[in-house]
Amino acid sequence: MEYFPITVKLQQQQCLIVGGGEIACRKLKSLLKADARVSLVALEFSPEVIELANKHGLRLYQETFRADLLDDKYLVVAATDNKTLNEQVSEAARERNIWVNVVDDLELSTFIMPAIIDRSPLLVAVSTGGVSPVLARKIREKIEWLLPKNLGSLLSKLKDYRPFVKKKFQSLKSKRDFSEWYIEHATEDSDILNHDFERVTELYQKQVQPAGKVFLVGAGPGDAELLTVKALKVLQKADIVLHDALVSQDILEQVRRDATLVNIGKRAKKHSVVQEETNRLLIEYARKGLSVVRLKGGDPFIFGRGGEELQELVTAGIDYEVVPGITAASGCSSYAGIPLTHREYSQTVMFITAHCKNSEDKLNWQSLARERQTVAVYMGLLRNEVLVEQLIKHGRDGATPIAVIENGTLPRQRVITGTLQQLPGLVSEHDIVSPSLIVIGEVAALANQLGWFKYSQLITQNSHLNDDYRDGQHQPIKEAV
Repeated sequence: MEYFPITVKLQQQQCLIVGGGEIACRKLKSLLKADARVSLVALEFSPEVIELANKHGLRLYQETFRADLLDDKYLVVAATDNKTLNEQVSEAARERNIWVNVVDDLELSTFIMPAIIDRSPLLVAVSTGGVSPVLARKIREKIEWLLPKNLGSLLSKLKDYRPFVKKKFQSLKSKRDFSEWYIEHATEDSDILNHDFERVTELYQKQVQPAGKVFLVGAGPGDAELLTVKALKVLQKADIVLHDALVSQDILEQVRRDATLVNIGKRAKKHSVVQEETNRLLIEYARKGLSVVRLKGGDPFIFGRGGEELQELVTAGIDYEVVPGITAASGCSSYAGIPLTHREYSQTVMFITAHCKNSEDKLNWQSLARERQTVAVYMGLLRNEVLVEQLIKHGRDGATPIAVIENGTLPRQRVITGTLQQLPGLVSEHDIVSPSLIVIGEVAALANQLGWFKYSQLITQNSHLNDDYRDGQHQPIKEAV
């Protein structure tokens, strides 16, 4: 961390701006918002600077900068296009241990001024370390759009309520539950801000649920940016998160910092938590009044056993909610440049799982082997030989294009292409591991043409491409082809 973010109280602090033009005017407005006592020095001042100086009673020094002007100052801003003058201001400020900001010159500055979202008393500062103020402003614009306008009033109300909350609620959890409820409802209904504390707690006690609740959340295929907005909100409010082993670390980092993470994932050929234990934990935590998230890779209702878990919750009388996620077949194939349907190649798509011991006895192979359809196979690596044998046996051409997408949507994604009859050999040759999705059908060949994910490495029959991947030389997919 090159810069340490802090907020500084500038009320009635003496500050100096060197410069009198447009940039100096912008900095002046920022300092005035902080109620600083500002003076300016320059040979000329713009009409707007003069107007602000008259309005706020500011002192203007219409002369050349001299070092003694800094003697009683808390900080100084150099807002000129004169490099020599800026260096002179910076040197004089450093000698006096005064904070100095030289506009657009990091080397001469001891502090930088971030882009600010002002919901006073709430402030959100966005800094790029001075590298790109334009990017900081762009990010600020996006955050401005997301944050409710009444956050300043809400924060003032929370400050007023603080002693009452301490007295009314004894445990840390009860305080946090009330605060979360109040914040959520006040940002959606500004009328609540007009109520006194007694009325607010009355509403809270009527609406708050005494029992816990389980949220069945789809984490998507891996890329944290593919989380839904609702999933992110739920993760930020969770008390405890029971997650699959394959949920990416980037996604787990979106969980509220003080929440408890419990890994209950199942991995092939490895010790894992049995489903019955998962069901028991969900019920146990919910009965303690906690907000429980069951976080599953992909979508919880597509080979995620989400339906089974909800049946257990219904039997136990536990409240629940489902937050869908982007399933692996959709996310991974999109990142690999493989459309699951295409007017010229495939009008049907089927999702299957082939990891069960007797899955070959349960699948309708005749239907799966039809031409001009896409079959997306979840958890099929361990039984890929059976998959190939049965499909060819029931009429699927061994030359049908296939693609195996390993770690789909993540920076380490690999896409290995070939034909159906080559699948077992490709899995062995390229040491393909879980999580991987197998795509079978004519559309798989389009990965060579439509692959776009810039961190992807498309592996073909050329062994040197595979060596490049192992050496960490990730190339854009089109370059690799």
